[in-house]
Amino acid sequence: MSTEPSVERQLFDLRAHTEPERHEPHERRDAARNRVLLLDAAHRLVDRDGVAAVTMDAVAAEAGVGKGTVFRRFGSRAGLMTALLDHTEARWQGRVISGPPPLGPGTPPLERLLAFGASRLDRTIASADLMAAAAGRHGRSGPAVAFWTVHVRHLLTELGVTGDLPLLAMALLAPLDVTIVSQQLGAGVSRERILAAWTDLAERVVAGR
Repeated sequence: MSTEPSVERQLFDLRAHTEPERHEPHERRDAARNRVLLLDAAHRLVDRDGVAAVTMDAVAAEAGVGKGTVFRRFGSRAGLMTALLDHTEARWQGRVISGPPPLGPGTPPLERLLAFGASRLDRTIASADLMAAAAGRHGRSGPAVAFWTVHVRHLLTELGVTGDLPLLAMALLAPLDVTIVSQQLGAGVSRERILAAWTDLAERVVAGR
């Protein structure tokens, strides 16, 4: 089993970038419980009614709290969407770091790289509306992108790929970007075709090492 780079052994702190108004080193237990309560309520709304149904009023009603609690926690609907997006991202990162193979450790690096691409594409497709709702972020989180890049660089290193690994990693991530994927899907390109092309690209990068 491969050893993950130290930077990948723990989840990037996404909340530090999505909730900058809070500077406590550790959330109070009641505040942490409220945050989870609200995000779970928002998740239920997304699953049941879609992203458009997630308003501050709807989340408050679903969670059984006052609307002021939601505004104090997230500031705005965009802040709520950003926190919700990062919450799902953190869970996905946990699967990459310590989940079952082939996405998690315990499988050859090429298989893991290809599993990463497939899983990342599916997350992009599933979360496209949520990413769009995270206004001002363009669907991207700096810490999340840093995690993806470090992980792909790690796998390329294990595969013996040489060259400018940071840029190679970004080149592999670019086709999985929400803007590009959404444009392709809108043009009638299927998920299977997108994945096949990405797999071909990844295998060519590895073969050309």
